[in-house]
Amino acid sequence: MQEALCLEYNNPMSRVLLMGNEAIALGAIRAGVSVVSGYPGTPATEILETLVRETQKSGAPDRPLYIEWSVNEKAALELAAGAAYSGARAMVTMKQVGLNVAADPLMSLNYIGVQGGLVVVVADDPGPISSQTEQDTRHFGQYGKFAVFDPASPEEAYTMISDAFAYSEQYHRPVIFRPTTRICHSYASLSLLPDLPCPSPAGFDKAGGKWVIFPSLAYRNHIAIEADLIKLAEDFSTYPGNELIERIEKTALSPLKGIATGGVSFAYTQEALMDTPGHYKLLKVGTVPFPQALGRAFLTGLTEVLVIEELDPVIERELIYLCGRDQLPVPIKGKLSGDMPQAGEYTVSQITERLRAFLGIGAASVAAAPEGPANTLAVPPRPPVLCAGCPHRGSFFAVKEAVREHGRGRKAVFSGDIGCYTLGNALPLDMVDTCLCMGAGITIAQGINRVEPGTLNIAFIGDSTFFHTGLPGLINGVYNQADVMVVILDNGTTAMTGNQAHPGIGKTATGKATKKLSIFDLVSALGVQDLVRANAFDLIAAKQAVQQVLDKPGVRVILFEGPCIMVQKGTSPWKIRREHCTACMVCIKKLGCPAIYRVVQPGESEPGKGVHKPVIDPLLCTGCGICRHLCAFDAIGREP
Repeated sequence: MQEALCLEYNNPMSRVLLMGNEAIALGAIRAGVSVVSGYPGTPATEILETLVRETQKSGAPDRPLYIEWSVNEKAALELAAGAAYSGARAMVTMKQVGLNVAADPLMSLNYIGVQGGLVVVVADDPGPISSQTEQDTRHFGQYGKFAVFDPASPEEAYTMISDAFAYSEQYHRPVIFRPTTRICHSYASLSLLPDLPCPSPAGFDKAGGKWVIFPSLAYRNHIAIEADLIKLAEDFSTYPGNELIERIEKTALSPLKGIATGGVSFAYTQEALMDTPGHYKLLKVGTVPFPQALGRAFLTGLTEVLVIEELDPVIERELIYLCGRDQLPVPIKGKLSGDMPQAGEYTVSQITERLRAFLGIGAASVAAAPEGPANTLAVPPRPPVLCAGCPHRGSFFAVKEAVREHGRGRKAVFSGDIGCYTLGNALPLDMVDTCLCMGAGITIAQGINRVEPGTLNIAFIGDSTFFHTGLPGLINGVYNQADVMVVILDNGTTAMTGNQAHPGIGKTATGKATKKLSIFDLVSALGVQDLVRANAFDLIAAKQAVQQVLDKPGVRVILFEGPCIMVQKGTSPWKIRREHCTACMVCIKKLGCPAIYRVVQPGESEPGKGVHKPVIDPLLCTGCGICRHLCAFDAIGREP
């Protein structure tokens, strides 16, 4: 993300290169947003970070704007809802799996409604690239009866976010804004537009109990919601985010075909059609509810349709419904017919291939043609690993060794969680047997323990995740007398998403100093009797901490502390003392640190032959010293 944008606010001639997430943030500022909350999650994180940066710069618009990283997505949405009750334009940001956490208040919020505009930005992750699921938020919009805005480019995202606020205020309901990864992280050059007029929030109006949900009120509001959905579908048929493009040659002898698409797939489709002879209709869908009148106009006169959309066949099903309802004999092809891939991201070459076949220009094949010389060497796979100097490596290794030495041969199951430490599943550590969702590791360990009482059930959870959803699982274990060991990995940041603040750091999203919540004190206050802490980089102390509580019954907690290398830079690197090294490779085989690798060094006893010996890369080594504790031959040291 850019460090500085040098923006000229309210200057229509000012152009700037923006990431999609930055465009969304600036579009929200332009729309007059006054309260923003969220929880970090790729690919949405930079939206809130951009808002913080822009509001702290000189020359920024003189509008009050409150911004916070909330403890989780549920808290973020509820805070934004309170602001919207009070007439403010509010926005909440999260990734698609964060919507699962926020679903409870969001479903009820649609029945209650809002006064000011409330936009819930949910970034979907086709691929997935950095998520547990490929869930499609458009389905949630249909399920929860929300309007959904689906931008096709960073440029459109910049202007569409203000439309989302306007529709939310017009219908007095929250709306969902759904960019996908390539929209969030692509860059575009766009013109900054003048700020839109936005009245100041009127404040909270009790409104005779309007904001208190009861079954009778839910019933009446459900009827109103259904009526609004019909109006929205009508409105969206003339909304600029939905578009019917006709490339019809009146003299063409071939049948007229249609292409329907939306989101980033629309941009890919346009690129694929650049050199294609024009005799087709192209429907761009950027909203839920589906614009039925526009869809009906699109289908008229067509012989068949190809639907191009990532994730789920939402547009495809809507067109099939229209054909059935209006008795239109137009075959709809897409994911459901097997003509488009069911999962993963699409590419321009992939779409080009299928479009050429559909339009009768060329034959399609399942695999795309190779892009490049046939003799190009394959790039070796590089799976993600824990950084050199990561404290989690020491924590995992200490637990692994303590269980091996003092576990008395018992079966051990290691339940992981969401964060950098999920990478502890990789060899040689191999310390994550389960990973489901934020905060699940602690309670999954409890479930396994109920089935296999003699098993050592050990759950790992990071500091940010602990504040997010780890506390309820720990309380559940204490309350129900579970027999589990919880290892809290405190590296002093929300590392995986870019080192954002959390309640245990002592500062807010805007950098303001605040009370630092002690994880140790919180765990102690929950009634955990067996609670120890240790330095994650001190393997001897860390192993002793594990041994101290390993055989005790009930819930016991170990707090491993050590700063993320991105927060606190390391010291001078270590090096291998060649004269002491026996090439046992323990430092490589047991830790898997990317700073240690092996090279062939000239043989000392047999000329002409080489031996494999470890080497520490001084550019990667942070001086954490974990490897030094492993070497039995004192072969790892520093320059004298």
